[in-house]
Amino acid sequence: MTRWLTAPLAFLMLVLAPAAGAVDESDLLPIDEAFALSAVAGERGRIEFTWKIAEGYYLYRHRIGVELVDGGFKLNPLELPEGIAHSDEFFGDVQTYRKEVTAVLTGAAADNARTLSFRVKYQGCADIGICYPPHSKVVSVTLPPDGTVLDTAPTSGAADDPLAGLDALTGGRGNSPGLALDPAGDLPLPAEQAFRFEAVVAGPEMLMLRFAPAPGYYLYRDRNSFSLTGDGAALMPPQWPGAQTYRDEHFGEVMVYFDPVDVPLPLQRLRAEPTEVSLRVTFQGCQDNGICYPPMTREVRLSLPAAAGVGEQETPPADAGAPAGTGTSLWLALLLALGGGVILNLMPCVLPVLSLKALSLAQGGGDGSQARRSATWYTLGVLLSFAAVGAVALALRQAGLALGWGFQLQQPGVVAALALVMTAIGLSLSGVFSLGGSLAGMGQSLTQKSGPAGDFFTGVLAVVVASPCTAPFMGTALAFAFTSSPATAIAVFLALGLGLALPFLLIGWVPALAARLPRPGAWMETLKQVLAFPMYLTAVWLLWVLAKQRGADAIGLVLAGAVVMALGLWWWEKARWAGKATRWLALALALAALWPVWRVQQLPPPARAETAAAEGSVPYSAEALANYRAEGRVVFVNMTADWCVTCKANERAVLSRDGFRQALAAADAVYMKGDWTDVDPAITAYLESQGAVGVPLYVVYPRQGEPRKLPTVLTPDIVREALAEAAR
Repeated sequence: MTRWLTAPLAFLMLVLAPAAGAVDESDLLPIDEAFALSAVAGERGRIEFTWKIAEGYYLYRHRIGVELVDGGFKLNPLELPEGIAHSDEFFGDVQTYRKEVTAVLTGAAADNARTLSFRVKYQGCADIGICYPPHSKVVSVTLPPDGTVLDTAPTSGAADDPLAGLDALTGGRGNSPGLALDPAGDLPLPAEQAFRFEAVVAGPEMLMLRFAPAPGYYLYRDRNSFSLTGDGAALMPPQWPGAQTYRDEHFGEVMVYFDPVDVPLPLQRLRAEPTEVSLRVTFQGCQDNGICYPPMTREVRLSLPAAAGVGEQETPPADAGAPAGTGTSLWLALLLALGGGVILNLMPCVLPVLSLKALSLAQGGGDGSQARRSATWYTLGVLLSFAAVGAVALALRQAGLALGWGFQLQQPGVVAALALVMTAIGLSLSGVFSLGGSLAGMGQSLTQKSGPAGDFFTGVLAVVVASPCTAPFMGTALAFAFTSSPATAIAVFLALGLGLALPFLLIGWVPALAARLPRPGAWMETLKQVLAFPMYLTAVWLLWVLAKQRGADAIGLVLAGAVVMALGLWWWEKARWAGKATRWLALALALAALWPVWRVQQLPPPARAETAAAEGSVPYSAEALANYRAEGRVVFVNMTADWCVTCKANERAVLSRDGFRQALAAADAVYMKGDWTDVDPAITAYLESQGAVGVPLYVVYPRQGEPRKLPTVLTPDIVREALAEAAR
C-alpha cells in the first residue's frame, strides 16, 4: 500500500526537480576523492580523523560517526567542531563542513593495544545537487608506544583486483553514489541516483557489468534485457550470480539484489579486429517499502580489443533482448492490427459475446437505419474499450508492473466479476429477468431491440473477453505499440478495435448485406434462449481459470455470489409491478453478490500440483534455459496461461499429442513451459525480450544459432519441422 501512496509523490519529485535530472554524473567525483579520509593517533588516548573536502563538496556534521571494530580502546563521545549553518532540503536545519574538518576521538587504550580498527561513517553532497548515500570506511590506526604520531590510510582492496575499473567508476563495491536520503524515510530517489550502472570490457569476449542499488533499494534479477549494436560481436546470456529471495508486494516471491552486483556478460565475437559497440541495458528495481520504478534503460559505448581465432560470419545473430517489431513501420503496424482484429472474431474466446451482437442484428431484421445505429454504437464501444485497455496496460507498465496484453485476466477479481456478468447475461437471455422497466434508460430489453446502451455494452464486453486472445498478426502490431509513443500505441489499439468491429460495421452500413438478414419472428425467442448457454459455458470456463489462480475457496465464494445475484435479479423481475422499496431491496441483494469479487482478490494462490513431470516439461527459468543452451540442447519454450483459450487449443491439438513427444525425442529436445496465469515478472521479462506482449508464445532454440519463433496457431507439421531443423 505504501508504494501506491508514495508513487504520486515520487512522480512530483522527479518532475519538479529538473536540476537533479539534468546533472551530468560524470562530473561527480568518486567519494574517496570528494572526501579524502585519513586517521592519525597523536597519542595513545587520542585519534584524529581528518577529511580533505574537495572544492564544491560538503559533509554533514550530524551524519559523522565512529565505532570501534577491533582492538582494546574505551571510547568517549566523538568531538566535532561547529559547522556552517545550512538549511537542507531533506534534513532541515543542519551544520556542514567544507574544505577540511577533523573529528577527535579520545579514550583509554588497553596496555597491550597496538593497532585499532574503526568504522567511520559519514555522508556528504556536491553543490551541483547530488548527494552520496551514507558511506562507511574501515581505517586502521597504529598506536605509538612512545607518543610518536603515526599516520595511516584507509584499508583498500588489492591493486590487481580485476574489477578495479568498476570500483573507480562506482566508488567501491559497498556503496554507490546517489541522491542520499534518510534510509528510514519514504522519499524516493531519482532513478539515475537510486540505481547506478557501469560496464567495462573484461576481455575480447567478456563484458563486466555492475548494478549498484543505493542503500534501501533493490534490483530485480529477472526484470532485465540486453542488446548490443555494432557489427563485431553479439551477446550471450548474462551470468547472474546468486540472488536473495524476497517477498515482493506486487510480484510475490522474487529474486533481488540489495547490494551492488557484478554480472559477467559473455560475447560471441564475429570479427577478430578491434571494434566499437554500444550496450543497451534495461532493468528494474524498487525502493524497499517504497515505490517501484518503471523499467530503466542505460546505454554505454565500449571498445572491444582484438580477438584471436574468430572467423567471419555472414549474418550476425540477433541481439539478446532486442525487441521484435522495431523495423515495423506505423502503417504496417496499423494494417497488422486491423487484420488481427478481424481474425479475433473467429477466436473461441470471443464467439460467446459475438452471439449477443448477432442476436441484436437479427432482431433488427432488414431495418437499415436500425442496423446502422446498432453497428455504430457497437463499434464505438469496441474502440473506446480497446483504447482504455491499451492505455491502462501502458500506464501500468510505465509504473513498473510486470503486465502485458491480457493483464486483466491475471487479476482474480476481474475473472470473478466476469463470471458473474456472464451468468447475469445468461439469466437475462433465459428469461429470469429483463433489462427493461426502470432501467429503460440503459436500453430496451434484450428480448426487443437492445438500443444504443445495449450495443455499446456488447462492444465493451467483447473487448474485455477478447483482449487476452492473441490472433495472428496481433503480436507484431502490439509489440510495436508497446515500444512506441503513447499516441502511436493508442492508434494501434484503435486499429485493432476497428478490425474486431469491422464485420458488424459492414453489415450495418452496406445495404446489400443488411438486406440478407432474416426477418424478426417468433423464432427469435427460441434463439435468444439458446444463446444463454454459451454464456453459462463462458462463466464455467472463467470459474475454471479462477480455480487455477486462487483454488476451490474462490470457486465456492463466486458460486455463492452467483446464487445470491440470481435471487436478487429474480426478485427484481417479480417486483416490477410492486412498490419501489421492494425493487430496490432486490437490487441491493443482487449488488451484495459482488462481495466475492473483492474477497477472492485477497485469497493466496494455491500450491500448484506437480504436473510438469507427467507432461514431460520443465518449468521455465532464465538460468535453466541458459544452462540447456550452453549444453547444446534443443529447447522448445511454451509460454502459456490457463485463461488463454488459444494456448489451450494448441496444447490440446498439438502439444499433448504423441507426435509432439516423438518429435521432442527425435530432436533430443527439452520441453520448457512457463505459466503466465498469474503475474510473473520472470515470464514477463522473457516475453519482452522476445518482442511479445502476451501469450501464447512458442520459441524453438536450436543446438547452435538463433531461436525461431513459431506462429500463434500451431499445427503438428509446423512444430515437427521446427524441431527437426533445430536438431541439425
